[in-house]
Amino acid sequence: MAEVSMCSSSGSTELTPEEERIMIRDIALAAEANTKEGDIFYLITQRWWQHWIEYVNQDQPINTNDGSSFAEIYDSFGSSMLKRPASIDNSDLIYDAASEDSSAGIEIHDTLLEGRDYVLLPQEVWNQLCLWYGGGPKLARKVISAGLSQTELTVEVYPLRLQLLEVPKGDRSTIRISKKETIGELHRRACEIFDLNLEQVCIWDYYGHRKHALMNDMDKTLDDANIQMDQDILVEILNHGNHNALGGCTSYVQDNGTTDKEATSIHLEASKSNLISAGGMPNKGASKTEVVQSQNPTSSIKELDNAYGQSGVSTRGSSCGLTGLLNLGNTCFMNSAIQCLVHTPEFARYFREDYHQEINWQNPLGMVGELAMAFGDLLRKLWAPGRTSVAPRPFKAKLARFAPQFSGYNQHDSQELLAFLLDGLHEDLNRVKHKPYIKSRDADGRPDEEVADEYWANHIARNDSIIVDVCQGQYKSTLVCPVCNKVSVTFDPFMYLSLPLQSTTTRTMTVTVFTSDGSKRPSTLTVTVPKQGRCRDLIQALNGTCSLRHSEKLLLAEVRDHLVHRFLEDPLISLSTIKDDDHIAAYKIPKLTKNAKYLQLVHRSQEQVTSDADIMSGWRPFGTPLVSVVSCEGPVKKDYLQRIVKRALSPLAKIGTLMDTDVSDSSMSHAGEDLHHHDSSAETCTSSLNSDDPKSKAMEPFKLPLQLLNEENVCIELSSGEEAVKLPPSSSVLVYIDWSQKLLKKFDTGYLENLPEVFKSGPVMKKARTEPLSLYSCLESFLREEPLVPEDMWFCPQCKERRQASKKLDLWRLPEVLVIHLKRFSYSRSMKHKLETFVNFPIHDFDLTNYVANKNNSQRQLYELYALTNHYGSMGSGHYTAHIKLIDENRWYSFDDSHISLINEEEVKSAAAYVLFYRRVKTEDVSLSNGVQSCASAQK
Repeated sequence: MAEVSMCSSSGSTELTPEEERIMIRDIALAAEANTKEGDIFYLITQRWWQHWIEYVNQDQPINTNDGSSFAEIYDSFGSSMLKRPASIDNSDLIYDAASEDSSAGIEIHDTLLEGRDYVLLPQEVWNQLCLWYGGGPKLARKVISAGLSQTELTVEVYPLRLQLLEVPKGDRSTIRISKKETIGELHRRACEIFDLNLEQVCIWDYYGHRKHALMNDMDKTLDDANIQMDQDILVEILNHGNHNALGGCTSYVQDNGTTDKEATSIHLEASKSNLISAGGMPNKGASKTEVVQSQNPTSSIKELDNAYGQSGVSTRGSSCGLTGLLNLGNTCFMNSAIQCLVHTPEFARYFREDYHQEINWQNPLGMVGELAMAFGDLLRKLWAPGRTSVAPRPFKAKLARFAPQFSGYNQHDSQELLAFLLDGLHEDLNRVKHKPYIKSRDADGRPDEEVADEYWANHIARNDSIIVDVCQGQYKSTLVCPVCNKVSVTFDPFMYLSLPLQSTTTRTMTVTVFTSDGSKRPSTLTVTVPKQGRCRDLIQALNGTCSLRHSEKLLLAEVRDHLVHRFLEDPLISLSTIKDDDHIAAYKIPKLTKNAKYLQLVHRSQEQVTSDADIMSGWRPFGTPLVSVVSCEGPVKKDYLQRIVKRALSPLAKIGTLMDTDVSDSSMSHAGEDLHHHDSSAETCTSSLNSDDPKSKAMEPFKLPLQLLNEENVCIELSSGEEAVKLPPSSSVLVYIDWSQKLLKKFDTGYLENLPEVFKSGPVMKKARTEPLSLYSCLESFLREEPLVPEDMWFCPQCKERRQASKKLDLWRLPEVLVIHLKRFSYSRSMKHKLETFVNFPIHDFDLTNYVANKNNSQRQLYELYALTNHYGSMGSGHYTAHIKLIDENRWYSFDDSHISLINEEEVKSAAAYVLFYRRVKTEDVSLSNGVQSCASAQK
C-alpha cells in the first residue's frame, strides 16, 4: 500500500483572516517570481481552497477561474466572519486505496481539472497552510520544461504511468515517473522493483505488446524516447539461462548491422556508458498514441515471445493522423475543432492534394486564400508520419488576424470557431469567381421539388467549394402569418444543425394569481404548458383553476424590482421569452371597456439609513404590485380610488383588529364577498361601487395613505380631501401605498412578498430518468413548429407589416458530412450556465430517412459517427477534447491537445459531447478507408 503523507498543524496562536491573507499573498508573490524547473508544487482540493478564500475575503467574492496568476487573487480587501476552515482534506482528489502491487504511490483521479477540482500551490504556500491547518495527503508535483523551445515551465500533474512487464518470470508492476526522467532512472527503478542488478536486464519499448526499441541510451529522457502514458515497458532478464531472451536482444541489434559480440557488450555495459543507439528506434518526433492494454497478469512467457516472434520489429508511429496539437494557452477549443476537420476523410484527401488552383484570391468575402493555406499546411503536418505534437502558432496567427474575436489566449466556444472555419474556408476556396445576382422567388403554390431545386441551383451558382460539396445541406422553411394566414415557403442552405437539448415538449411554469375584487387571497399555481407555446397557452392552463367568469379575464405581467416590468397582453407572445428566473403575476380583472385603465398599486415601506450625523428615512418599493381596473373617463374622486384599493386589499386584512376608524377587520376581510358584483360599465365613478353595501359604507371613513403619480410625475395625496383628480393619459395609472409600521400590523402582507420564480431548479440533484434524451428527440424539437422571437419578426408581404409568424423547418437535402451542434450553453438575464444533459446519440445507423421531407428521394439516409468534440467543466473555465475514429483502422482515439490515447467505442458517449460529426453511409459496398491515402503518399 502507498504510504499517505499528512501534515500536522502547529499549536501556535491563530492569526486573523486578514493576517493569513496578507502572509500567503506575500509568500505566493515571492515563490512565483523565482519558479524554476525542478521546483515542487502541491495539489490542494478546490473545495477546501475556495472555503479558505471566502474565509479571508468575506466581503469580496473571489473568482479563481478567470486566468489570473496565483498571487493576483489576493488583491482584495475585506475581513470575514465565516467559520475557519477545518484541516486540509484532499481525499476527494485521490482513489480510496492504491493497488497493493503498485509502485505508483498515491493515485489521483484521472479526470481532474485545474480550477475545477484542484489548485496548484507553490511549496512555500503549501508548507505555511499545513503549519496552520494540517491535513493532507500531500500531493507533490514537479515543475518541468515544456514547449518546442523547452523554455516554458509547467507543473507535471500527471507523470507517466508505465506498466513494467518482467520476463521470463511474468511479474508486472505499475510505476509513476516523470517524462523528464532519463532512461537510466527507469532502469534503476525497474531493477529496484524486481530486485535485479543493472547488468542483468535490458529494457524494451514494448508499445502495443511489440518490441519497438531497445532503451539503452541512459541519458535520453523518456519524453525524447517518445514514451507516453500507460505504455508497456518490457524488462527482459539476461544471464538467466534463457537463451531466447538474450537472443531477442541480439537479433534486434543484428537486424540493424550490429554483431552479436557488440550486442552483448551493449547489454552488459548499458548502465555505464551509451555506446550506440538501436538503429530501429523511432525518431525523436515519431507519432505515437498512448495505448492502454489490459493483459492477464498470468500471461505466459510463451505469449510474450510469440507476440515478438510473429511481428518482428515493427515501425512505431507508422499510423498517420495520430499527431497531437500543443496547447498554446487555452487553445483546446481550437485544437478539438481542428482535429475533427482534419480527420474528415474528404478534407484529408483534398488538402493533401494540390488545392491551390481552387483558391479564390479575389473573393472580398474571403481571406485572400491565407486561411485555406494555413489550414492546409497544418493538416499536412498532422497527417505526416513520424512527427511529434505540432504547435499551431502560424494557424492561430492567421485566425487572430481574420477573426479578432479569437485572438489572445482566452477560452472560446469551439462551435463558434468551427462555424467561422467552415465559412472562411468556403469563401477562400469558392470556385465561383464572379457571383451572379439572383433574386429568389417565393413558392407561390409551385411543387416543393421544383422550388427546392431552383433554390439549390441559385445557391450553387454563387457558392461552390469543397465545403459546400461535403458539409452543406438544405432545409425547407415554412412561415405562416398569424393574422392573414399567408404561407411563405423557402429552401435555405445549412452548414450544421444546432439542436436544443429538450427532454420533453412541455415546461412547468409557476404563476401567482391575484384578484382585484377582493374575492380571494393570492394563490400560487404551477401549470404545464407547451415549451414552444404562447401566452394564450399559459392563460388557458390557468383558466381551469381560476374559475373565471365570462366577464373576467387574466392579465399576465412580468414583475421586476417590485414593479410591473411589462404586461403580457398579446396572446401570441412566445413563452420562450419568459425565462425560468423571471417572476410572473396573473391578475384576475374585469374585461376592459372603453376608456378603462389599469391601476397599478405599488407597495412601499419605510427604510432608515444612518449617516454619520443624521438618520434619514425613505420609502422603497417592496412586495408584488396589485392591478385593478379604473373604468371611467375624465377626473375621478379620490374616494373612488380609495375604494378600488380597499377592495383589492380586503382579503389581506387581519381578523380581530380594529382600525382607527372603528372599522373591524372582520368586515374588511369579507367585504369582497358582496363587492365582487362590481359593474365595470358604470356610467359614473361614484356609482361604480355598491354604495348601498353597509360594509362598504363602514369602510368609507378610513383613508389609506395613497399617492397618485400624475402625468407630470408629481405625487398627489389621495388620503385627504374630496376633490377629483385627473388621471394621466397613459393606459396605466400608478398609485403608491406607503405602509407604516402601524398599518403593516393590520394586514397580512406576507402574501405580497416572495413572488416565486417561473421555475426554480434548486440545487443540483440526481434525477431518475427512465430514458435518456435521444438525439432523435432533439432533432424533433428542432423541427417542431414554433413562433418567431419578437426581435426576429417576419415582414408579411400580404399584411405589409411585421408579424410574429410561426416557423416550421423540415430537412430537405442532407450533406455527405452532417455536423450537429448540441446547444449546451443557455443564457438568462442573471446567469449563463451549461446543460450537462446526457444525449444518447447513435454511433452507427443514424437513420434520418423519416425526417427528410423530400419523399422523391427513395434512398435511406443513414449516417455513422466518426468524430465529436467534448466540453468538460463550466462555461469559460472548461476544457475541450475530441474523440475521433481513424476509419482505416476502425479504432477510436481521444485527442486531448498533445495527448492521444486509444479508447473503446463505449467511451465515446458521454454527457460532455458537444459537436457531432456524421458521415453518410454509402449504399454500395465502399471501403471504410474511402478518401484516406496511405502514409507514404501523405507528404508532397
